[in-house]
Amino acid sequence: MEATAQEVDAAVRAAHEARGSLADRTVRAAFLRGAAEELEAARDGLVETADAETALGPVRLTGELARTCYQLRAFADIVDEGAFLDVVINHPDDTATPPIPDLRRYKVPLGVVAVYSASNFPFAFSVAGGDTASALAAGCPVVVKAHPDHPALSEYVAKVLRRAAARHDIPEGVVSLVHGFEAGVELIKHPLVAAAGFTGSVRGGRALFDAAAARPVPIPFHGELGSLNPVVVTEAAAAERAEAIGSGLAGSMTLGVGQFCVKPGLVLAPSGAAGDALLKSLTDAVSDTDAGVLLDHRMRDNFVAGVAERAGLPDVESPVTPGAGGEHTVSAGFLTVPASRLAREGEHDLLLEECFGPVTVVARYEDEAEVKAVLSRLPGNLTATVQLSEEEAAGQGRGAELLQELTPLAGRVLVNGWPTGVAVAPAQHHGGPYPATTSTSTSVGGTAIERWLRPVVYQNAPEALLPQELRDDNPLGLPRRFNGRLER
Repeated sequence: MEATAQEVDAAVRAAHEARGSLADRTVRAAFLRGAAEELEAARDGLVETADAETALGPVRLTGELARTCYQLRAFADIVDEGAFLDVVINHPDDTATPPIPDLRRYKVPLGVVAVYSASNFPFAFSVAGGDTASALAAGCPVVVKAHPDHPALSEYVAKVLRRAAARHDIPEGVVSLVHGFEAGVELIKHPLVAAAGFTGSVRGGRALFDAAAARPVPIPFHGELGSLNPVVVTEAAAAERAEAIGSGLAGSMTLGVGQFCVKPGLVLAPSGAAGDALLKSLTDAVSDTDAGVLLDHRMRDNFVAGVAERAGLPDVESPVTPGAGGEHTVSAGFLTVPASRLAREGEHDLLLEECFGPVTVVARYEDEAEVKAVLSRLPGNLTATVQLSEEEAAGQGRGAELLQELTPLAGRVLVNGWPTGVAVAPAQHHGGPYPATTSTSTSVGGTAIERWLRPVVYQNAPEALLPQELRDDNPLGLPRRFNGRLER
């Protein structure tokens, strides 16, 4: 099923030729809504195909498909509103220093976007997922590199999207699909590809990021690569609600068999009685978790080997041993280690790397200095969480200080919650400092569209030559900033 270089070239060129069909925002929005309708109409077949390839289960997959359709409609609404165009108009002002000419600025689509599907979200981060939806919303055709864990589903979804395109007289090439490792490499190198979106491993994402930068004409590469998603539990919080924190942590770290990019992978918990009570709750909850199936055998092998290597480090204990649960399954568990082992560089640095699957590391700290020392050594993350007591959450104690310490580490900072579950909302940000992502953008939420746009300014252009978006009479009724005043 591996696409040849010639097939990749044909897919990219077909997408490039389809750019003009997305120029009309009304058509674009209708296409996105039509795609959601077609996906919903094919729901039973899609879920059955997805379950056969991923074993994620009909309930999880049905919910993920619903999220995908919601996301498509949300971007359609963004396209209709038009604020994402960032229209700014300045009339000439000879009194300014220096004088201001007639300037009219808005954003235009970059061109063909290469999308690299994720394994763990066969709908929401795959062929019709957030990268594709936001790129189409921006007016960019898409070529998707299918994930090898769900090739049949990828073909099915692409077929549905092409059917939606045909309903609106949009060429089928507006969403193309290629398979295979080499096809992915050819795709990032293609001269007509203008940007790329990726969700996957640090190793694979960094290789593509470097390839994107090494092109004769470098292109933006928006990659989500890996995240530890640290959690800090204050001593007061553990003393106040150890059982709830332990059971909540267990539910978050084992959700989806630990295969979510925002799984909490490192927890800083206090030593002493309060921390012991938290660990007892965590032990009870994780022990009651059934063994589960990972997405493929490669991931299972990496998980089993990874937890074994971590468990073998000095001073690391396994209150509930993670690893192989059967021939095809894995068992959830967690490791503990003194936080002092992580506060300095050494062999325990492995515990500061993501381990994909149902495991977390609980680092027991003696004082606030150890918490600060460990946090200072962490790489960038998608999320960071703090569990506070009621008084700390009300502004007493170190609550505000902890938030300030966590903010440089992550794109989303949570208080008294758990990071699993990424709401699709205008204010959402799903990204973070490297290696969480390779850019400052988000792949979830309304502002994800900004990745596929660039600003352009027209200076002293006659009104008759301007695009409608930049004309004084605003025929499209767009939100804009006109001579310094915001118009809605």
